[in-house]
Amino acid sequence: MLNLRTIFVGCLLTMVCVAGHAVELRGVADVNVTSDTAAIAKDMAFDEARRQIVIDVLRQYADVDVLETVVKGAENSELTELIAISSIEGERTSDTTYSASITMVLDADVARNWLDNKGVHHWLTDESNRDVFVVNASLSDKLADWAELNQIARNQNVDLDTKSISGWGVILELPVSARAGFTIAVRDAGWKYAGSEGLLRIWK
Repeated sequence: MLNLRTIFVGCLLTMVCVAGHAVELRGVADVNVTSDTAAIAKDMAFDEARRQIVIDVLRQYADVDVLETVVKGAENSELTELIAISSIEGERTSDTTYSASITMVLDADVARNWLDNKGVHHWLTDESNRDVFVVNASLSDKLADWAELNQIARNQNVDLDTKSISGWGVILELPVSARAGFTIAVRDAGWKYAGSEGLLRIWK
C-alpha cells in the first residue's frame, strides 16, 4: 500500500519532469497616476509598472542593491526590451488619471543578458542548462542551519554549489535530479519550502 511519503515523492518527480527547469518571470503592479492628460498618465503608469516589476521579479535572482540602482538609471526603452508579455486588468481612466493592474512577463534570456551587460551579479540560470536548479535559503541560525543543509546534501549524495552568502540568505545550485529528494529531506528536517519551477525557497 502506498504511503504518503511515496505519493509525495511521485508528485514532486512529476512536477520536475513536467515543469522542467523553466523559470517564469511574472510580476504584477497596481498603478494610479495623474498627469496633464490620461494618455500621458497611462505612459507614465506603464513606465512605473515596468520598473517596479523588473525589480520585484529579478530581486530573488540578483544583488538587490545593485539591481535597484541599475533599474533607476535605466532608460525606459531598454527596460521595455525585457518584457515579453503584458496584460491589463481593471483599467480606469479620467481626463487626467490612469489606474490599472498591469501584469508583465520578462524574457528570461534577455533579462539574463541585460543583467550580465549591466554588471549585476545574479543567479538567473541559463535555460539551456537544465541540469541544475536554484535554492534560495533563509537561515534563522547561520551556523546550525548551514551545517544542517550540508548534512542533508551529503545524505542525498550531492554537493551544495554555493553562489552567494549575504546576511541571512544563501543562494545555492543543486542538480535537478536531486530536487525531489532534497525537498523531502529539508521538509522532514523542519524547513518550510515553496517552489516556483526553477527556484526552490526554503526557510525556518
